[in-house]
Amino acid sequence: MKHAQYFAAKFIGCLALLFLFLGIGYGLSFGNVFLVALVLSAVSYFIGDMMILRKTNNLMATLSDFVLAFVVIYFMVDALTVGGELFTAALLSAVAVAVFEYIFHKYVATSGIYEAEDKTERKLNLSTEASEELFPYDKKEKDR
Repeated sequence: MKHAQYFAAKFIGCLALLFLFLGIGYGLSFGNVFLVALVLSAVSYFIGDMMILRKTNNLMATLSDFVLAFVVIYFMVDALTVGGELFTAALLSAVAVAVFEYIFHKYVATSGIYEAEDKTERKLNLSTEASEELFPYDKKEKDR
């Protein structure tokens, strides 16, 4: 149930920011902004929050969300519109979404959603083998 609340909060935040930058700033229709926000929220939540944020820290998850937001916004706006300055629109929107994601990650981290779920820790006790032999064979037996 908490995942639905977090996804809804992420979607509403992304929709508001993308409408501000893409809708008002670049004249994209609300339906297209809604579609971009829905796809971006879904992809960003499952990849960025459920996979990357669990394994790394907030900075790495925010950087990956910035790249993901830029790629999703750029290609979706390119597919939904004709012409225009796509790079600037996608870049400014991705920066705004990344700032929102940074704050959202802090909120998610303090809520304790990841501690409630089963987390398996991998132990990285690595060791190497060493031997006293310099050669894998005995020279006397090899000469025979």
